[in-house]
Formats: sequence, C-alpha cells, structure tokens
Amino acid sequence: MKAIRIHEDGGPEVLRYEEAPDPTPGPGEVLVHLRAASLNHLDLWIRKGLPSVPKPRILGADGAGTLDNGERVVINPGLDHGDGRITVIGEHMDGTHAELVAVPEENVYPIPDDLTFEEAAAFPLVFETAYRMLVTKAALQPDEWVLLWGIGSGVATAGLQIAKALGARAIVTSSSDAKLERARELGADATVNHATGDVVEAVKGATGGPGADIVIEHVGEATWQRTLQAARPGGRITVCGATSGPNPPAALHRVWWKQLTIFGSTMGTKSDFEGAYELIASGRARPVVDRVFPLEEARAAHEYLEAGEQLGKVVLEIPA
Repeated sequence: MKAIRIHEDGGPEVLRYEEAPDPTPGPGEVLVHLRAASLNHLDLWIRKGLPSVPKPRILGADGAGTLDNGERVVINPGLDHGDGRITVIGEHMDGTHAELVAVPEENVYPIPDDLTFEEAAAFPLVFETAYRMLVTKAALQPDEWVLLWGIGSGVATAGLQIAKALGARAIVTSSSDAKLERARELGADATVNHATGDVVEAVKGATGGPGADIVIEHVGEATWQRTLQAARPGGRITVCGATSGPNPPAALHRVWWKQLTIFGSTMGTKSDFEGAYELIASGRARPVVDRVFPLEEARAAHEYLEAGEQLGKVVLEIPA
C-alpha cells in the first residue's frame, strides 16, 4: 500500500510517500480501506521528534473509509485499554495516512449519511478532546460562556460547535479578522482579535462583567495570564496543550482569589468519543474542513498547518 512515513525526525522534508507493508488485522480487528485522513498537531510533534515513537512510523490519528463489505466507517483514534491507559493511533501504532489501517472493531462507527469521507475524518480526535474538556471535565451548562483561544485550531473549532450544540455561548479569539468573521458564521456569540484587542475586556463586555464560566486553554505561555484574568470568579479552566510553551508565569494569587478550578485533559475515553459522535450523528454539530490535500501532498499539508493559516481541519484525500 501507499503511505506517508517518517524514518527520522525533522521538518516536512522527512515525510516520505512510499510503499509500506499492508497491515494484517489481528484478533478482534478490522481492515479499513481509508478514503480520507486529517492532520493534527500531534502529527507535527511526532514528526519533529516526540520521544519513544519508533521509526519508521505512519502518521495519522483520524481516518474514514470502508470495510471489506463496503460499509462507510469512521475511526475512534483512542485505544482505551480499560485500565486508565489510552493510546493513540498514529503515535503508539501505525496510523491513518495510508491506504489501509487495521484497528479494533470496537473503534469503528458508521459514518452518518450526510457526511463526506473528508468531513468524517475531520472530527474524531479534536471533537473527542473538546468534548472531554467541556462536558466531562468542566460540566458545561446551557447559557454558560466559553472562551476559546485561537479559533483556527481544530480543538477550538470543535469546542465552538460543541458549546453551541449544548446551548452555551461562546467568545472566540484570533489574530485574523477573516477567521473571526468565519467564526461568527459558525455561531460565535462574540469575537475579539487577540493581537490588536483587549481579550479580557472583551470577555467582560460580552458576559456583562463577570467573565467566562469556562476557558479552553491550549496555547500556554502566550495566553495564560489573560486566561486567569478572563475567567469569572469560581470559573473553570481546562488545559489540553501549550503550543506557545508549557511554563507560563503561574500567577497563583488569581487562582485562590477567584477560587478557580483548573482541569488537565487529554484525548478522551470511549464514552467521550461516543458523546461527540452523537452530536455529529444527530446533526447538532458538524465538522469544519478548511482544506483538502491529496495524500501524496502531505508535505504541503504539513507546511500549511504549521503556518497556522487554517480554520478547521486540514484533510488528506486518499484514492480508492
């Protein structure tokens, strides 16, 4: 089969479009003939040198395709081992940036009839992650305000869809006015340019003073102080990443003065995936696809994602 593999750490130039051995399903596994797979920042981190990932490795956590019987399926990328461990397709095993992948049968779900392969491949990891952050961890309630940093990211876009589907209100940020306009089209109740505007004041203005009930934090050093300032007294902050750096000034006084709750969150369990899947299948939320590249142009797709130009998901199209 054709696949995108890395044999060494580095930039997009280390990606190879090449022949790789066809996977053989083991007990309890099925073979998925992939038609689309999306990119995540996880793929960039693995490519650059995430520890303990053996080479060669086929990248890709998210994928959609068909079974041998022709059924259209989407893959849950989280392998829940039932003992608290969750491993990820594309990190702990070969991934979906290929023509074929073997996965546990319990990790495949029917693609809703109104979704394309590209849309189906766009939602699993980011929707599962955002669902766990908002619903499982922060216990999102209707009419609450959610602050989402960097609406171009897959997690933020998924978070916006989930928040609106569950009756909450959302304020989103970006350094791009064009992305903010698109976010309003997708349902954002308020927007602010975090490069030119005052995010904290914008949040206070949108919420009538107190601040955000929940902040989705995946940026880290560049946003942490403003996250603490923008959260309302008694608010919740859920952290799933730190793309700008993991060691911001702690500002612990704001944590105790405001009696904030801070949750750490990563990936999700089978129930988290199924909660997100139900929102998609029922039509209450929909994946956002920014751009589609052919599988053999994975290098260009990586470059595009690293440039931060997207709003939503970058997807690889895989020929039948």
